Amino acid sequence: METRAVVYQSEVGVVPVPNSNSRPPAAWCYSGNQLKRWRTMANVSREALAAAANYAPETIASMERGVRMPSPRVLDVADELCGAQGMLSAAKEYVRRERYSTRAVDFIEREREATSLWTYEVTLIPGLLQTQAYARALIDNRIPPLDEETVEERVAARMERQAILTERKPPVGLSFVLYEAVLRGSLVDAEQLERLLEVSRLRNVVVQVLPFERAFANALEGPMVLVEGHDHERFAFTEGAFVSELSAEPGVVSRVTERLSMIRTRALDPDESVRLIERMVNQP
Repeated sequence: METRAVVYQSEVGVVPVPNSNSRPPAAWCYSGNQLKRWRTMANVSREALAAAANYAPETIASMERGVRMPSPRVLDVADELCGAQGMLSAAKEYVRRERYSTRAVDFIEREREATSLWTYEVTLIPGLLQTQAYARALIDNRIPPLDEETVEERVAARMERQAILTERKPPVGLSFVLYEAVLRGSLVDAEQLERLLEVSRLRNVVVQVLPFERAFANALEGPMVLVEGHDHERFAFTEGAFVSELSAEPGVVSRVTERLSMIRTRALDPDESVRLIERMVNQP
């Protein structure tokens, strides 16, 4: 168990959470293990399964080791080839639940229970504000690449998360501050900018932009999210290129809260931010 550096407020101070950066989901590991066992018992080679499912043998090997999600197509094809009588296909229900990267699972659970969220992004449009096209471009542009089914699952999951914007009762208070560089990214098109304007009109949502000239050193260090739950528990989530951290340590929560408050103060107010985004939409 490892203590994460993301903000969770609890009576015990620090919340130990699994090392989700390195440990694959249990459903992947178990389903991959069963896939290998059934294939071996049926005397079906990895190459034969790969050819039938239209995957590379190395990809099948990764699924069997649990480091890659066994795709629904592979499970169905293997079920038929191995005579598993639905035992392998049944795993689809469980692996489909693992639709978020292992780094994000802990945060997503807290997001579902949130009564308020403060989000600051320095490089990318936050997932809750992304269009489907923007989300797909990000998820599909990975090294090593994800298989097509996993891409579709994760895009769908990201879109479903956006229900928090309008469907929760009482409404969740949502505050987003975006560094100006986020808006000028190569993947941000007019549709994505219009989506930001649309969301900014919701009465429970505030969207602000931190202009280049108002940025300060700490605002360039990376994204942060402060989550508050029903019992006024507060959690801080920070994310880097190779690690995401979740922490309930009061000192960490306090520092993230202070930093987010300063960023919000430096940012354009909501009306000014809308006008900036509108000008960007109207640029030739």
